[in-house]
Amino acid sequence: MDESPDTVDVHPDQALVEALGDALRDREERLAVAESCTGGLLGGALTAVAGSSEYFDSGHTVYAYDAKRRHLGVSREALDEHGAVSAPVALEMARGVRDVADVDWGVSVTGVAGPTGGSAETPVGTVYIGVAYAGPWGSQTSFGETRRQTFEGDRRDIRAQTVTAALEYLLEAVRDGPSERQ
Repeated sequence: MDESPDTVDVHPDQALVEALGDALRDREERLAVAESCTGGLLGGALTAVAGSSEYFDSGHTVYAYDAKRRHLGVSREALDEHGAVSAPVALEMARGVRDVADVDWGVSVTGVAGPTGGSAETPVGTVYIGVAYAGPWGSQTSFGETRRQTFEGDRRDIRAQTVTAALEYLLEAVRDGPSERQ
């Protein structure tokens, strides 16, 4: 089957998605995603697996600056000072989606998928992934962190690699739990 260049068919390793689902189910925790450069592909990958409603709450595609601010509470200052493709914005997106959805885990992706839009500091293929955990009130176990990744390939490749990297990062964080990340 030929696919047009505008059609993206992301199939991360199903075992990876299932492992993440099992880890969240075992902990009785739920997650929400905030996506920019992947435009809904991460949420789509998570919900492609039967039973995902047990741990997946919602996906927010927040492509524009104002969407990040309006829907997730990303600060104008972070966007203005650092730009949408930055660690501070990825962290605010992850915390924002976690808190807006009122779930245990928030994961975010923001990046430059190309073919244009890159700069010397943030070339095409640069992606930031944010993960945020909401610990029980008073436990002081909540945390948030980011990871910068650089991918190669065309727009489709970069978006697919971003989805896989976000799933791997989140699985690592869920398996480690908050005690390893503070």
